[in-house]
Amino acid sequence: MITTSKLSYSFGKQLALKDVNFCMKQGEFVFLCGPSGAGKTTFMRILHGALPVQRGKVDVAGYDLNTLPERRKHLLRRDVSVVFQDFKILTNQTVFANVALPLKVRGIPRHIIEKRVRAVLRSLHLDHKAMSPCEELSGGEQQRVAVARAVVVKPKLLLADEPTGNLDYELSMRMMDIFQQFHKFGTSIMIATHNREIMERMSGARIVTLHDGVMHEGCVETGGSL
Repeated sequence: MITTSKLSYSFGKQLALKDVNFCMKQGEFVFLCGPSGAGKTTFMRILHGALPVQRGKVDVAGYDLNTLPERRKHLLRRDVSVVFQDFKILTNQTVFANVALPLKVRGIPRHIIEKRVRAVLRSLHLDHKAMSPCEELSGGEQQRVAVARAVVVKPKLLLADEPTGNLDYELSMRMMDIFQQFHKFGTSIMIATHNREIMERMSGARIVTLHDGVMHEGCVETGGSL
């Protein structure tokens, strides 16, 4: 599902990723941990095609990101969904419209859109907010809208960057249940997180750590918060 070889990335003179060799098999559930500034968000943005491959090789969901032209990146994003830290939802649109958007882009029939959106909103306790403009929601509710929009398309791969960062314990655990449910149906999932409680909830998940741009297998203590 994901293969990187000697992947490095720099912002000016600052090296964010250093020779990252990583392989994630189809159907795996992976937690990506590490302190703030370790390179987690940069790594995920490369996997989604939001940042170019500067050095090394990257293959995601069957797409060679070294050669995939910009005009075809929409095909990658049909198979790879992302929950961003800053949500990237349309705040002037309703909850329902935000979640339905990726299905409309795919040309899904209206009756199927209605059914799938309503089901996902119920699972995240957002059904009563379906017709509310997103600008009226709390940060935690907007975060759940972003998750709903990512999972409603049933992607092959889901990348989630700190998806429980604005949620209380109960909602965090409910969100993990949603991720786990999609994982059981075959979606490969990578979650970047500092939250040990959600990692412990998924006892069978694989854990990798980024620290100073270097990838380590397992939950590596780095002297900072994971």
